[in-house]
Amino acid sequence: MTEYGSLHKLFDDNFLDYTSYVIKERAIPDVTDGLKPVQRRIMQTLFNMDDGRFNKVANVVGETMKLHPHGDQSIFGALVNLANKGYLIERQGNFGNIYTGDGPSAARYIECRLTPLARETLFNKDLTEFVDSYVGRMQEPVTLPAKLPLLLLQGADGIAVGMATKIMPHNFCELLEAQKKILRGEPFALYPDFPQGGLMDVSGYNDGNGRIRCRARIVEKNDKTILIKEIPYTTTTLSLMESIEKAARSGKIKIVSINDYTAEEVEIEIKLARGIYAEDTIRALYAFSDCEVPISPNLTSIRDNRPVNISVSELLRDNTAKLKADLETELKIELDRLKEKLHAHLLEQIFIEERLYKKIEECTSYKLVTSTVNESLQPFRERLLRDVTKEDIEQLLEIRIRRISRYDIDKKHKDIKEIQDRMKQVEKDLRDMVAYSLRYLDKLLAAYGPLYPRCTEITTFSEVEARKVALSNLTVGYHREGGFLGHQVKSDCDLAFACSEYDKLLLIFNNGSYKAIHVADKVFVGSELAWVGTVDEKLVFNVIYLDGEEGLSYLKRFECPKFILEKEYHLFPPHARSHIQFLSLGEGGRVRIHFKPSKRAKRNYEDFVFDEFLIKGSVARGKRVAIRPVRKIVELVDKKEAEEGQEPKIPSLFDEGKK
Repeated sequence: MTEYGSLHKLFDDNFLDYTSYVIKERAIPDVTDGLKPVQRRIMQTLFNMDDGRFNKVANVVGETMKLHPHGDQSIFGALVNLANKGYLIERQGNFGNIYTGDGPSAARYIECRLTPLARETLFNKDLTEFVDSYVGRMQEPVTLPAKLPLLLLQGADGIAVGMATKIMPHNFCELLEAQKKILRGEPFALYPDFPQGGLMDVSGYNDGNGRIRCRARIVEKNDKTILIKEIPYTTTTLSLMESIEKAARSGKIKIVSINDYTAEEVEIEIKLARGIYAEDTIRALYAFSDCEVPISPNLTSIRDNRPVNISVSELLRDNTAKLKADLETELKIELDRLKEKLHAHLLEQIFIEERLYKKIEECTSYKLVTSTVNESLQPFRERLLRDVTKEDIEQLLEIRIRRISRYDIDKKHKDIKEIQDRMKQVEKDLRDMVAYSLRYLDKLLAAYGPLYPRCTEITTFSEVEARKVALSNLTVGYHREGGFLGHQVKSDCDLAFACSEYDKLLLIFNNGSYKAIHVADKVFVGSELAWVGTVDEKLVFNVIYLDGEEGLSYLKRFECPKFILEKEYHLFPPHARSHIQFLSLGEGGRVRIHFKPSKRAKRNYEDFVFDEFLIKGSVARGKRVAIRPVRKIVELVDKKEAEEGQEPKIPSLFDEGKK
């Protein structure tokens, strides 16, 4: 093999080792107990140190370093994150604030210990496989025998080499209720629950691998003040305020001030500008700030020592099957221990009540003593659970004389009865593990369920279109002589109107061509512009145009046409003499068309009401207005409208004085 080939193989092998290590040992949690290695080592260390009292976090970090090879800062960060989830670690001191994003105090100032929930559900030496730590001086668990679906309960984030995971946290009570349904063979549905609260649309959740949308809970304090009381998952009050201030600076929303009064609960106060209303501002906040955020979950975890992408329901079924198997194993271990305990009690009862100890008084050697005790117990074999061993005899011989002299027959019978009753109960539970598992879950729900109510409200909400809620903060001007159009065309404009940066502009030219463009700073469109305005599907155009080939005029009505941006279209077949003679918008319009004088005609004009013509497509030819050439067109305004001085809602270059 060449030197280059050897180097290439070295890089490949080392990179694969590194990739595997990062995926399995650092970034991706295990399906079995729902913990990453650093979290598992922290929990095991807390269990080793647990005496019911709080321990300095600095001490916990130091002890965990005996198991974790990546330094104290990674351990401290993981411990704080785990403690702030609120299930496994009880806090004392400043562990930071999940609402504001403030960091914790130094490790030497804060304390922690295991919660009762963690003690009850996370540890059992009989079910735990231990291996040597990285230095070989201590033992650490491969996985913890967790009886809770911790991966779904706490959620997880991690970025490895070539893959990442983003698992949403779920509600404690809902998870356990779903496990009960799994045990009973009933259908179930699970949705995330976030400690920050807020609103959540789960229509695209797709069992943990789809998309959800989270919103802040915003309430109106009064007409000019709104309050943000809950924030979306993945945000903090600081990041939320920064996004709102950015939207305000860019003119998307108008606010006077924004203040953060968050302590134990979120409270962000927003003062509105004059003329701005709370309802409109709330919709704009959802559109232009982090008050609404999309989240794309990705449930990747380690199962059977391999990274897999699974669904929430599949993961919970695995956790439930493991819970049932662990409970069964615990019962079998307990039954074996009860049998040994009962055997020892029966041996002691026979040895003392039958006065077998009297038979060893004359024995002169230890060997003779053990053989004598063994022979004397043989007639009582049927009362025992198994054969007598050498260890059993040694335990009998260790009984002190004081204990024999104070032997209480009734108490011994009571103790034996209690053990036998417990054995019967365990055997009964083993025959119906589903019922036993259900009772175990019910016990957890009764003890801890009230501590973990749902925080996030599940609802549905339509997506706020930015264009519909954007403020009309731009003034587009058109200068006919220069031929420029845009919101930076300011002086001596022939036409000006307000719009937002999200609007599209529709341009209609005198020759009947039209196109749609983005709102531009300044763009050259020429001097032959007949109409320009914002695109609105509700617009109805009334157009009279001259067909240059026939020399006759046609009237047509159409709604705002469909388009591809920057592509040119035509309202009528292009011809050198074809052009628009009149253009207006909306319903109820009337015009007087003056024709070229004719000696045979009784009159040289005719009135037209646009509402009497059907609305067709923009490419329709329209209806011919007459067989005579048109001399001029005058718009007829109702007397009432003329007196009130009403103006067209959208400026037109065909207004009086601009023909």
